[in-house]
Amino acid sequence: MRSLGVTTFVVVAISALSNLHPVIAQSRAAISGHVVDITGARVPGARVTARLSSDPASASAVSDAAGGFVLQSLEPGDYEVVAQLDGFSLTEAHVTVDALPVVIELRLRPGGLAEELTVIGTRLVGSEEMRRRLPGGFDLLTRETLEASHVFTTSEALRKIPGVVVRDEEGLGLRPNIGLRGLNPTRSSKVLLLEDGLPVSYAPYGDNASYYHPPIDRFDRVEVLKGSSQIAYGPVTLGGVLNYITPDTPSHPKGAIAVTAGNRGYLNAGGTIGGTWGNTGFLTHALRKQSDGARENVHSGLVDVMAKVSRAFGPTRQLALKGNYYGERSQVTYSGLRELEYRRAPRQNPFSNDRFDGDRTGATAVYRALLWSRVAMTASAYASHFARDWWRQSSNSGQRPNDAADPQCAGMANLNISCGNEGRLRRYRQVGAELRARHDFVAGSRQELDFGVRVHGERQDRLQENGETPTARRGVLVESNVRTTDAVSAFVQHRWLAGSWTVTPGARIERISYTRTNRLLGVSGDTSTTELVPGLGVSWGPGPDHTVFAGVHRGFGPARAEDVINNTTGGTVDLEPERSWNYEAGGRVRIGGVKVQATAFRLDYANQIIPASLAGGVGTALTNGGQTLHQGVEGGLDVDWRHLRGTGHDLYLGAAYTWLPVARFSGVRTSNVPGFADISISGNRLPYAPEATASATAGYRHAVGLDLQLEIQRVGGQFADDLNTVTGSADGQRGLIPAYAYLNLAASWRIPRSGGSVFLAIKNLDDRLFIIDRSRGILPGHPRLVHVGTAWRF
Repeated sequence: MRSLGVTTFVVVAISALSNLHPVIAQSRAAISGHVVDITGARVPGARVTARLSSDPASASAVSDAAGGFVLQSLEPGDYEVVAQLDGFSLTEAHVTVDALPVVIELRLRPGGLAEELTVIGTRLVGSEEMRRRLPGGFDLLTRETLEASHVFTTSEALRKIPGVVVRDEEGLGLRPNIGLRGLNPTRSSKVLLLEDGLPVSYAPYGDNASYYHPPIDRFDRVEVLKGSSQIAYGPVTLGGVLNYITPDTPSHPKGAIAVTAGNRGYLNAGGTIGGTWGNTGFLTHALRKQSDGARENVHSGLVDVMAKVSRAFGPTRQLALKGNYYGERSQVTYSGLRELEYRRAPRQNPFSNDRFDGDRTGATAVYRALLWSRVAMTASAYASHFARDWWRQSSNSGQRPNDAADPQCAGMANLNISCGNEGRLRRYRQVGAELRARHDFVAGSRQELDFGVRVHGERQDRLQENGETPTARRGVLVESNVRTTDAVSAFVQHRWLAGSWTVTPGARIERISYTRTNRLLGVSGDTSTTELVPGLGVSWGPGPDHTVFAGVHRGFGPARAEDVINNTTGGTVDLEPERSWNYEAGGRVRIGGVKVQATAFRLDYANQIIPASLAGGVGTALTNGGQTLHQGVEGGLDVDWRHLRGTGHDLYLGAAYTWLPVARFSGVRTSNVPGFADISISGNRLPYAPEATASATAGYRHAVGLDLQLEIQRVGGQFADDLNTVTGSADGQRGLIPAYAYLNLAASWRIPRSGGSVFLAIKNLDDRLFIIDRSRGILPGHPRLVHVGTAWRF
């Protein structure tokens, strides 16, 4: 009945809007503005074109002596506006045209290169021309997509991307577990996370685990790079690179404010303001976000603030500075439920005194310059500090407080009375510098040479204090460790561009040094590793809308500092880095308003490191998983019927699908589950590798500003241990995680002539109950969430 009610509402709304404001629906409008360079000077003679994605025809104009242009008699819809001029890189803007004129400013960046200077630093994908030449799979998640669906968490956003699996924890997506192409998503350790092209993880070399993740609200778009080109970014080249892009400083003063509220204590309030004065641009973003999560006795709140300043020094040089602060205060537990507890009350949380406090500060400086006429250079420096205190009640990996190390703990009855707790107190510091350059030249055919070097240092201060009561925030010191990781890396990639063909060989080298000191025992040790990571990609792009590609590269993931050096002896532990050979082949096609991409992939691991807690349901150490094999296909589809002209109607579809028929232990291997050490698991499916995942969206827009969309997200069944146990174990850590799917609904209306909008979003529309994780006991997915909000641009 609920589904029928929604369908009836949509049909009635469409019928009513078909006759509403016929003048608006059939009217024509214009896009006008100026073309300027990075100093703000007006640029004459630039060709400006505007095109609906579904229509190969376009409107065009040439900027006049004052840099002005006008594109008239345009149909309502979303346009891609492009400005081009010899000696400058192509610049793009996306604007929505309705009955009112649109005024924009297009800023050209100088250069003899086909891409923007930022491609070799901030961005991975770059312009349309570079995307056509990329010898591998990539995906873009735009701000328009995020706003139209009013995403609740980073996890919800990333599920729109083919090949991505995301597992939540507390229900607000503060620590998403991200995996690509069947790789284990725990703590996002097998992907490389970047922000504006620089590391966002607090220890990407020594502990690439994500207990901090920036909120999706901060970003303008998300780039995902999966092919052989990812070797230019390292150190992790296993599954792919996620690059979160913050907005550029705006060319003229503007701002936005948005407020959203909903059930389970949800509040999201934020704003952005910025502009450019002379040669200096400024942007600041602030956010307050909170929710009661997916279970009882859970509440999370965060504050996120970012500021950017950019300064142009003439037409070919620019300096950009960015700083941010993130603060989280959460009542959130590490532990899940036992099987019987979940059946009795699936959203209960007996660990009501657990507490997570996190603070991160970060800063970056990026200097870009065009040297001579054919060399572009980007020099970057970055630093961050992350402090994390997580106090957990006396359960730990055993999931229950009947711990012999805590004699006051006599069972669940005493859990919140006399049982002790553990304080995992961490401090992470990292600093680094990176130089990248691109040389564009002709030697028989057009050539591009990308190269770069990086120096990077990390320090981890790790303490554990065991408190005597459930609410203690001080205790007996039982661990005091210092772990440092220093790395030097370099890469080179050379592109040969011969007609429609692009051939891109390359290589990366990583030299990593580890030290670990146990301050309680006075024991210290060190070790190091050096790895060569080659890659080769080929693409064929006979036209701007068609690309076929294939590639192979070495997958590499450094081991953690704590796993390669023994804590009591200082000796080296026999734990190899993760190594694989990764292959892919696919293509991208655009025909009018239809975009299709598909990629076949194979990840052939010589050694995959697997958390023992996921391989066997016990402990927290890592283990050599040996040979594993991943094979599958992923694809994406975008359809936009903007050719329904004269009506003001627009229908659109989007879909992402991943099929992973093979994700198995392929070498000689026995189980990690206690009591089953002699059982062979060769050929068994890897834990947390669903065979199929899918996301699909159907939407409707009208020229009066209405946008309706219905989305389904589905995750296939998964095993939680290497024995592929189906029946749930008593502690909840082993057993099948059944497939699940849920619906999301979003409705928005842009208020005419105001710059404002209002919206309604419902997540998990039919309030389905499903399991998302068993690694530390059973965790449920979020219940139905109803959000209403408003946004205003000025």
